[in-house]
Amino acid sequence: MRWLSNVRLAQARRCSHGGQQRWRIGLNDDNLIAVVEPLPDGSRAAGDDWGGDWLSPAGVDLQINGGLGLAFPELGEADLPRLGELLERLWRDGVEAICPTLVTCAVGPLRQALAVLAAAREAHRPGRCQLLGAHLEGPFLEPTRRGAHPAQHLASPSLAALLERITGFEDDIDLVTLAPELEGADTVIAALAERGIVVSLGHSAASEAQAHAAFTAGVTMLTHAFNAMPDMHRRAPGPVAAAALRGDVAIGLIADGVHVAPTMAVLLQRLAPEQVVLVSDALAPYGLGEGQHRWDERLLIVQDGSCRLEDGTLAGVTLPLLEGARRLAQWTGDPARAIAAATVVPRRVLGDDRTLPELLLGTPLIETLRWHDGSEGLIWRRPGLEATA
Repeated sequence: MRWLSNVRLAQARRCSHGGQQRWRIGLNDDNLIAVVEPLPDGSRAAGDDWGGDWLSPAGVDLQINGGLGLAFPELGEADLPRLGELLERLWRDGVEAICPTLVTCAVGPLRQALAVLAAAREAHRPGRCQLLGAHLEGPFLEPTRRGAHPAQHLASPSLAALLERITGFEDDIDLVTLAPELEGADTVIAALAERGIVVSLGHSAASEAQAHAAFTAGVTMLTHAFNAMPDMHRRAPGPVAAAALRGDVAIGLIADGVHVAPTMAVLLQRLAPEQVVLVSDALAPYGLGEGQHRWDERLLIVQDGSCRLEDGTLAGVTLPLLEGARRLAQWTGDPARAIAAATVVPRRVLGDDRTLPELLLGTPLIETLRWHDGSEGLIWRRPGLEATA
């Protein structure tokens, strides 16, 4: 057994001993994590001293729309090689798994993309990010809150409209974003919950009361909080306040500093430290240079990591998921919770309720992340590989 000592675990609990609890990690002959146990205060246990660096699983991104020029809703069979390259790039960027996000589009392309993603999922191999079930962001969205989603492909919620899109692919979908206040949405929410698919409130005009009703009906997440939904107001708290008040609804956050101001991101994590889940919301230009790119038939302008349509509509980002964790840690001064928001909390959204020690047991060390908070801010690397920021 080889030991790592003086390790901190990146947890999101409200009470986490100030993040000062130290652990030791036992590795077996195959370099798999076999023991995760707390160290008594002041212990000088033998082993490689990590100096208080944090250990976490790799990232899980519940909202990513594409990369390397690929937009997931436009996927065809000819895109499988490039999709494989994207999954390798994501693994190098510290992401273990993604829910490939399909924004609102026509039924035919949606079903074709789901079929291509299913084929790519079957072809998974080491060194690539895993494809989880897809995230359907739409088409049951409030038209006035649609953001960059094409209006012509929005649909009114109904069981028939849902089944037209997902029949045969129920096991290939993990998450659906919709506006729960729309007429017919309650039927769709019930059908999705019955199939084990997570439902998220997004692109919605829901009031606080409507949000509470949606959470009671089975909605368990907010999609990119504060964006495409009512803000928190002293007389109209809205869905973000409703979610934070409940305590059991995940709150998706894009931590680029543009979608949500840093001060608001800090307040949100202080208000709901166990609920904030970081997402990248990265678009097709992820991994490419800045400038002008195509998104379906529209022009997408990328500058400083942000993506906008020609009319200025904010559409997404090109920043990696873990860059969001670095920025959130810088704003909050709480690295452990920022790390957990990108690595642990997303797993809970999808139903994995294991503790962090339980998540780590059996994991190859090279598939974890080591985080160090120093003069350059929070940086990460895969143990045994070159340092990465």
